[in-house]
Amino acid sequence: MTDPAQTRRKRFHWLMWGGLALTALSGVLGVAVGATSLDTVVVMRVLATKLLPWVDVTQVDSMDEAIVWSLRTPRVVLGALIGASLALAGALMQGLFRNPLASPGIVGTSAGAAFGALLAISFGLSLRSMFYLPLFAVLGAFASLVLVVRIATRDGVTPVSTLLLSGVAVTAFIGAANGWIIAQSWSEWEVARRIAFWMMGGIVDRGWTHVALLAPCFVLGAAAAVVYARDLDVMLEGDDGARALGVEVDRTRAAVLIAAALLTGGAVAVSGMVGFVGLIIPHLVRLIIGPGHRLLIPASMVTGAWFLILADLLARTAARPVELHLGVVTASIGAPFFLLLLRQHRSEGSLL
Repeated sequence: MTDPAQTRRKRFHWLMWGGLALTALSGVLGVAVGATSLDTVVVMRVLATKLLPWVDVTQVDSMDEAIVWSLRTPRVVLGALIGASLALAGALMQGLFRNPLASPGIVGTSAGAAFGALLAISFGLSLRSMFYLPLFAVLGAFASLVLVVRIATRDGVTPVSTLLLSGVAVTAFIGAANGWIIAQSWSEWEVARRIAFWMMGGIVDRGWTHVALLAPCFVLGAAAAVVYARDLDVMLEGDDGARALGVEVDRTRAAVLIAAALLTGGAVAVSGMVGFVGLIIPHLVRLIIGPGHRLLIPASMVTGAWFLILADLLARTAARPVELHLGVVTASIGAPFFLLLLRQHRSEGSLL
């Protein structure tokens, strides 16, 4: 008889190695394809020159080098980091609330991050220092997440139906506040244009500076996720059982919420509103390898990375010469998935 744990581990290894290979291939493709398509040999030559300086390669054209290294490579790296961050944030939320419908976009975390970032943009703080953008986005994400959880929780229990409804209400309220900020900024055309494009999500014109902004949030969030993976596994059986096994539930919950806010806030700060990644990816990965977070966390990050690289590639190429916003692509994929998931849970009588 096949051991279920061994089967999950085999699936995990296939998912990880296949995901890493797909991330590398989609990354090279993402660098090669664009308004000016480049030969993959040229791409590999430039990357080898930058990443492996001791390797002797043929001299490359300076224009090709600028396109590959200064324009497209940071965009691909940033896309991978955003996808990994949002997928990991979704995995943490779904584990913490013990429901696959929880995600940054559904429970209001993304909206809160957007509100914080808009404040930084509208008050001109992001022009003084780019670090204000992720700082305000993280604070907004954490504040909105805490607000939603407090509204939805009664006597230590957080029903998923109440959580979702609270998330919808808080998201709507924050959306109104965001609209007010945009209206106040409309007299300044450049600020309003930046805000409007940023709200639709995308990583156009992003560079290595944006990668540097997101990287600390991702590293800290991922480190916290790894540290508390075992506690999250124990908490899947309920808070009382987790306390009986020695888990400090309140501390774990606070740490996981902070990690989710860091991951979501950092991603939203550099890309705007890119929805449904935190819902789709961890749910599908969980179906393949099970709910254990020690496997779910790395698998979700890798899967989220290649998914968003390919989504960004689709945004660039689907409607040439016009480039779609990344948020439009992810919403087009994620919204039908969410409706199917919602229908499944309603049919099982586990939602409302």
